[in-house]
Amino acid sequence: MSQPNVPPAVAVSAISQSVTLVATIVALVAFAGNSLLCRLALRPGGIDPATFTGVRLVAGAIVLLAIVVVRRKPAGGPMWGGSWAAAFALAAYAAGFSWAYRGMTAGTGALLLFGSVQTTMVVWAVARGERPRWTEWCGLTLALAGLAVLLAPRLAPPPPLNAAAMIVAGVAWGAYSLLGRGTTDPIGATAGNFLRAALLALPGFALGEMNFASIVAGDSAASRGVLLAIASGAVTSGIGYVIWYVALRGLSATRAALLQLSVPILAAIGGVALMGETVTTTLVASTLMVVGGVALAILSRGRR
Repeated sequence: MSQPNVPPAVAVSAISQSVTLVATIVALVAFAGNSLLCRLALRPGGIDPATFTGVRLVAGAIVLLAIVVVRRKPAGGPMWGGSWAAAFALAAYAAGFSWAYRGMTAGTGALLLFGSVQTTMVVWAVARGERPRWTEWCGLTLALAGLAVLLAPRLAPPPPLNAAAMIVAGVAWGAYSLLGRGTTDPIGATAGNFLRAALLALPGFALGEMNFASIVAGDSAASRGVLLAIASGAVTSGIGYVIWYVALRGLSATRAALLQLSVPILAAIGGVALMGETVTTTLVASTLMVVGGVALAILSRGRR
């Protein structure tokens, strides 16, 4: 018995949804990996925030520009794209994130960061006419509660300036994500954004505490910090952000904001798997709450 023919439009839609799903998962894992690399690099005795930010952005720009050069140029399009607005948002996020963590616990920083990201993206979506369903609001609330359960034991009042820097980082990352929605050339756009952001970050090297002569002389802690910053910029940031721009083409602003709440959970799981951290009932409970909240919000709309 012959199988019914699948309409081309349905097949294309199914492929597009599959690409969005895979790209979203890979991007979120990259974000979690980036969080782990930052935690390792910014440990006492490691690299300082200003140097970490500069090396991270320069490494990302170099790798992405190399990819742009070797790929085939899009027909009739520029070699790279992006914008100064997106680059400024990227640089503000990277600098604020690195500097803020010097004066607060990981739990407090994550709560401020992702709370700012969600607020920025959801407010923007509602202002632009996007109307989340009540089940999406419930899913967002459940996921936020799960994140709070995970981070509550680690919360501590942060210094005001560090808290402000993390809130700025969250708003900037929300803006960077919003500016990437609808990008037709994710590689070119991300390469252009990183190149501009690296130029903006270069003066920050003058504020850094890193003595590069000590790296040449064989300071293992300093060398490790620089290598971690390079890995963060080249892989989990540069390539990860390209994949995120691919995912954003198939995500509403509300869904993109909600899905990022899974990043602290993924980072915690990565800490267990790669850094020998302990599996706790708190981690298990918060994971179930975040996953349940995300699933409730995503599945509530059904197929778009």
